[in-house]
Amino acid sequence: MEYYAGIDVAMERSALCVIDEAGTIVLEKSIETEPDVIAEALAPFTKTLRRVGHETGSLAPWLHKELRACGLPIICMEAAHTRSALNAQRNKTDKNDARGLAQILRTGWFRPVHIKSDESYRMRLLLTARRNMKRKFLDIENAIRHSLKAFGIRLGKVSRGRFEAKVRAALADDVVLTGMVEGLLKVRAVLWAEYCALHKLLVKIVARDPVCRRFLAVPGVGPVTALSFRASVDDPHRFAKSRTVGAHFGLTPRRWQSGTSIDQGGHISKKGDGEVRTALYESANALLTLLRRPDPLKSWGQKIAKKRGHKAACVAVARKLAVILHAMWRDGTDYGAPKSRDELSISARAIAAMNR
Repeated sequence: MEYYAGIDVAMERSALCVIDEAGTIVLEKSIETEPDVIAEALAPFTKTLRRVGHETGSLAPWLHKELRACGLPIICMEAAHTRSALNAQRNKTDKNDARGLAQILRTGWFRPVHIKSDESYRMRLLLTARRNMKRKFLDIENAIRHSLKAFGIRLGKVSRGRFEAKVRAALADDVVLTGMVEGLLKVRAVLWAEYCALHKLLVKIVARDPVCRRFLAVPGVGPVTALSFRASVDDPHRFAKSRTVGAHFGLTPRRWQSGTSIDQGGHISKKGDGEVRTALYESANALLTLLRRPDPLKSWGQKIAKKRGHKAACVAVARKLAVILHAMWRDGTDYGAPKSRDELSISARAIAAMNR
């Protein structure tokens, strides 16, 4: 008899439910969220254990890899997909969620999630830390600007390096305001220094990575976009076709259809990694507005801009960039015109992927 186990993961204790192939509950308990403890609880069912599943979450990468190392047939399921089935239950508890996950595993109605490598998670951590540092820095700077407006002090356009000096000059005659703003200026200076240090580290990592260096040859693609795409995709071979990468990052139109009376299209789905989608959009905007030399992708985007506007063109070019970057990574090709017959045959595949 085959068994299926669902784990509702929590920080301290997780709910475990094991059912047989008929859906009958065989084991149900609350255990510590430790891989060894979970593996020990599932040890009696190891020989006939078909699937063990848990949802995506903050602990999912660590727990998934540790349980796989223990020899368990572990599967990470998309939480947004399983939520629809779990919402059908009358009461939402950890025990009921574990039961629901086990039943989903038994029926096979789930969407497995790719667990990225440790290297990719380190890259994502660097990108997240850099982004958070920049946001906090801008929050402090905007707070200073907003506070001074009450006294008629409008800083206007000023460079990052001259901002602090301009604030001090504007408050030179007010000792009280200078004392209140001084702390914010110090925090701003520290945040800016740490942000610059993280950005330099990001540039060094991109310069040492051969895949990211190849991405930088694409017009509009900078270090942040290259590393974001590299970290999010992780393994190019997990996508059967390059054109599906655009949909993976939410850059394709969504659709709502029901019968013959309702068939509505809409804006892009905005599913997947939002940071990568933003980086691709910014790269597309830079390609369309800042690139001066002729480029086939720019010409294609300009034609769309004339018909549907600049924003729609940026979205379309961003999707094409995702397709091109994936095809380059998968095939080991470079962006640009071929220089030999051998390169001509290789580049034809990249061009075909771009036109899909």
